[in-house]
Amino acid sequence: MITLHHVPQSRSMRVLWLLHELEVPDFQVQVHPFDRGLRSPEFLTLSPAGRVPAMEIEGERMFESGAMIEYLCERFPERNLGREPSNPDRMAWLTWLHFAETVTVHAAALTQQHIMLYEDYMRSPYIMQLEAKRLAKCYEAIEARLSTPVENRDYLLTSGFSAVDIAVGQAVYVGRHFVKTDDYPELSAWYERITERSSFAATMAVGEQKLYTEAFYAPWPFPERSET
Repeated sequence: MITLHHVPQSRSMRVLWLLHELEVPDFQVQVHPFDRGLRSPEFLTLSPAGRVPAMEIEGERMFESGAMIEYLCERFPERNLGREPSNPDRMAWLTWLHFAETVTVHAAALTQQHIMLYEDYMRSPYIMQLEAKRLAKCYEAIEARLSTPVENRDYLLTSGFSAVDIAVGQAVYVGRHFVKTDDYPELSAWYERITERSSFAATMAVGEQKLYTEAFYAPWPFPERSET
């Protein structure tokens, strides 16, 4: 039995999406609110940093989403969402799997600035601008990959849809709350393509409490400078 500990719209979303896409039978999802409960002694036995995802598998525990994706693809190879070491796309698969975390780091910093810091004085428009530019750079990398002149370039890998589309797609899902993708036509088309899958809809249907209550968070204005 597989049990995924999940906070909607967080990194655990990519693992839940993958579980649906793999058509894993009889897995369970335990939904948690994004609060101090993740720091409870009980939850820390599952994830020592007090973060999601955490996953229980037949008495064993995992607490890193990238590792979960690799493990699940190996455990359920029949859906062909991973790439074996002998596969020509293995190097690209690993690269884009870990690039998802690069995208997420900047999206998470913007989430902290816009949502987690409740008081205005805590927020920094300078950090917001810097992280937005870094996130846009990640979009550029994805756009360049999808613009590569390869026949049927619908997904990040030449060999077709895989778990890396899920991992990067989830990171872009979060990023789009802060930096729009309108200026990236190939990325936008790819994102629409992967989120039309039934596995994405099933993922979004889990959990009522959402972290992002707005579709887009406008940049915080720079403070006015006084004249001297």
